Amino acid sequence: MSPRTTAVPLAFAAAALLSACGEPPRPLPTSPPYESPSAAPIPLDPSIALPLPTATTPPLPTGTVTYPTVPAYPTQVFPTPAPTVTTTAPETTPATPTPSHAARCAAQPTRPQILALITGKRGIPDKPLRVYEGPFCSGAWSFTTVEVTGTDADDLEPLMVVATGAGATLALVAAGSDVCIERVQTTAPPGIRVLACGF
Repeated sequence: MSPRTTAVPLAFAAAALLSACGEPPRPLPTSPPYESPSAAPIPLDPSIALPLPTATTPPLPTGTVTYPTVPAYPTQVFPTPAPTVTTTAPETTPATPTPSHAARCAAQPTRPQILALITGKRGIPDKPLRVYEGPFCSGAWSFTTVEVTGTDADDLEPLMVVATGAGATLALVAAGSDVCIERVQTTAPPGIRVLACGF
């Protein structure tokens, strides 16, 4: 086959291809608008109004709103505390002052009469005795302190003697290391009681 005969069928084949596929595709645009050329243009006529969606707003309530009232509470008034005043208590003093003890007897009973009154009595040591202090007198009452003499004197406590009367009427009320008996507390004069009991 000659070169001329070959060129004719090729040209014919190319024309057939072109007519079968339509026109070749256009290149894509590089700047806006990017629409496809086949798309229908959007009309820009201002007389055409597109419908806008409408929102239904519920009507606002009318009238006055009433709020509950808070009950009023009574105002509480608190008393102002009084200032604290610290006071120092006075020193405790006895209700009645301690009485003075009786004075020494001016006459009777004498020391020998007191020693004779207690000698041989129950609870009195069978040892030599002597008057240590007294006798002290107040009214018809007397108080005397007697001690044991001799080698055993340091081991024995002094003895107290409470008596009433004088001379032939001298009588023993109490003798020993504790003479604060009920009769002395309730009947003896204060000057004798303070010597025998301490109050």
